[in-house]
Amino acid sequence: MTVSEKRNPEKSNFVTARKILKQCFGYDSFLNGQAELISHILEGQDVFGIMPTGAGKSICYQLPALMLPGMTIVISPLISLMIDQVSALRANGIPAACLHSMMDGNACKNILHHIYNREIKILYTAPERLETPSFRRIAEEVPVSMVTVDEVHCVSQWGQDFRPGYLKIPDFVSSLPYRPVLSVFTATATKEVADDVRNLLHLHQPFCLTTGFNRENLYFAVQHPRDKFQALLDFLKQHPAQTGIIYCISRRLVEQVTEDLNCAGIPAVRYHAGLNDNERQQSQNDFIYDKVRLIVATNAFGMGIDKPDVSFVIHYNMPKNLESYYQEAGRAGRDGSPAECILFYDGGDIRINQFLIENSSENPQIDQKTRELLRQKDKQRLFMMKKYCTDNACLRHYMLSYFGDTAPAVCGNCSFCQTNCEQKDITLETQKMISCIYHLHEKNLYFDAKSLTQILRGSKAKKYQIYHFETSLSTYGIMKECPESECLEMIRFLVSRSLLSEKNNLLYVNRKSALFLKERQTLSMPVKKISFPTESSQQNTKNTCTDENLFRLLDQCRDAVAKKQHLPPYIVFTDMTLRDMCRKLPVSDMAFLSVSGVGRVKLEKYGDAFMNVIRNYITQNRKD
Repeated sequence: MTVSEKRNPEKSNFVTARKILKQCFGYDSFLNGQAELISHILEGQDVFGIMPTGAGKSICYQLPALMLPGMTIVISPLISLMIDQVSALRANGIPAACLHSMMDGNACKNILHHIYNREIKILYTAPERLETPSFRRIAEEVPVSMVTVDEVHCVSQWGQDFRPGYLKIPDFVSSLPYRPVLSVFTATATKEVADDVRNLLHLHQPFCLTTGFNRENLYFAVQHPRDKFQALLDFLKQHPAQTGIIYCISRRLVEQVTEDLNCAGIPAVRYHAGLNDNERQQSQNDFIYDKVRLIVATNAFGMGIDKPDVSFVIHYNMPKNLESYYQEAGRAGRDGSPAECILFYDGGDIRINQFLIENSSENPQIDQKTRELLRQKDKQRLFMMKKYCTDNACLRHYMLSYFGDTAPAVCGNCSFCQTNCEQKDITLETQKMISCIYHLHEKNLYFDAKSLTQILRGSKAKKYQIYHFETSLSTYGIMKECPESECLEMIRFLVSRSLLSEKNNLLYVNRKSALFLKERQTLSMPVKKISFPTESSQQNTKNTCTDENLFRLLDQCRDAVAKKQHLPPYIVFTDMTLRDMCRKLPVSDMAFLSVSGVGRVKLEKYGDAFMNVIRNYITQNRKD
C-alpha cells in the first residue's frame, strides 16, 4: 500500500474493489451507480439502490461482502432466486450458500458446518426463516457484517408484491449483537414505496441512489389483436430460434396457451402455482438449461431467474399495475442485447384485474379501513396501466414518468414512436445549445431548461436585461425561430443522451458535450410525424457477433461444459461473453482474461476448453 493510500482508505478500498471486480466477476469497469453504492457500504453506511433489472444490483452487495470481515446475509423472496445467485457465485469461486425450506436435513447440516467454520461469506435466506431458532443461533454466533434485502419493495403494502415476512427484518437486525450495514435494493419503486421502505426498515441516514429506470435496449409495444393466439403464433414464427417468456393472467390460460403451442408444433413448458413442486422445478430447469426456448407462466415465474439471453417477453394479458409489468418485461435483454417487450391488450383484461383486486387477501392481518385504502390504490394503479395500453403517446415516456424519471416525449424505440415518429437531424441545434451554455459558464452563469430556452429565443424579459446579453452573448436569440416547446424537448433529449448534465435543475456542459463539438458529431432525434403511416418496417434485431460460425462452436462447447457440471449454460458464460471471445479471439491466458465476464476462476475452470475451440477455428480458417 502506498503512503497516499494509507492516508486515504477510501481510495485503497476502491482500488481493491476494482481488482475483485475483475478477478472474481470478470468485469473491467463498474456500471452506472455500482461504485458509489459499494463505496458507501464499505464506509459503513446504509444504502438504498433503485436500479433497473440488468443494471448489476447484485454486484453492489456481493462485491463488498467479499471485502467486509464477517458474513453477509441476503434476504431474498424466492428459492429459485437464491439457488440461481448462489450457483453463479460458486461458479466464480465465491463461498456462498443458501438455506431454504426445500433442502433436506443433510444438506442443511453441511451448510451449517461451513457457516460455523466461517467458510461462507454470503448466505441467502427467505425473510420467514429469520425467526427460526436455528437461524437466530447463526446470527448470534457468526459475525454478520451486512444484511442485504433484495426485492425490497416487498416490504411495502403500497408496492405490488407485498410480503408480510419482510416486516420481521427490523426485529431480526435489532436482535444481532451489533448492528450491521443494511443494504437494500429493488428495480421498481415509486416515491411512496421508497419512503415506506426507509421507514419500515429503520434505515440509518441511508445513501439513496436511483440510477434511472430507462433500459434503452428494450423495445416496448402494445398490440390490440382480435385473436391473441394467432398474434402470438405470428410473432413466434418471426423469431423461431429466440428464447422468450409468455405471461398469462391465470393458471387456466397458462395451461391453454401451452397446450395450443405444443399442438402447433412449438415446444413450450408451463409454470404456475397449481403445479406441484417437482413439475414447476422441471419446467424451470428445462427453460434455464435451454432444453426448451419458451415458457408460459403466471407472474409467479421469473423473479429468481437471472437468465441473460431472453430475447422477448410477451404479456398475453395486461398486468394489474405498471410496477409488475416493468419488472416482468425487464426479464428480457438482461445481457444488454436488444429485446422486445410486447403486451396484448383487450377490454377483458380490465374486468379480470378488477375481480382480482376486489378478491385480494394478501395480508389478512390488516384492518378493514387499511384494506379498503389498499384496494383503492390498486384500482388507481390499474387505471394507470390501462392508460399505458390505450393512450396515444410514447410508451417509454409514459412508463418512466410514472416512476418519476425524466424522458423525452418520444423515444424512437416503442410501437408508438416507430409508427408515429421520424428522425429529425438536430446537429445544428445541439451545437447552438452547447455553445450557449458554454458561453454562459464563462460568465459564471447557470440556468434551467426553461430559462435557457428563453435566452436562445432572445427573450426580452426584465430578468435577462441586467446581463446585457444582446451585446455580450453571441448565442443570444440564435434559435428565435424555434418554438419554445420544441426547444425544451430538444434540451430534455440531450440530457437523456448525457450530452448535457442537469443538477438541481441547472444545465451544465460535460465531456460528451465537448467531444460533440470537437469531433463534429451528428445527432438525430425522434419527433412526431405530421402524417401517420399504418405500419413501420423498423425492427429490433439481436446483437450479432463478428463470426456466427465461431459463436456456434463456442456455444456447443459451453453446452458441453454446462452439462458436465450440471449448470445452466449462462452460468458458465453468457452470450455476451461468447461474442466478446469472437471479437478478441483469445488464445493465451492474458488475452482470455481480457474478455468481459472472465475472471481468474473461470479462466482456470474453462479457459483451456474455449481457447482450444478458438485455436482450432483459426487454424481451420487459415487452411481454407
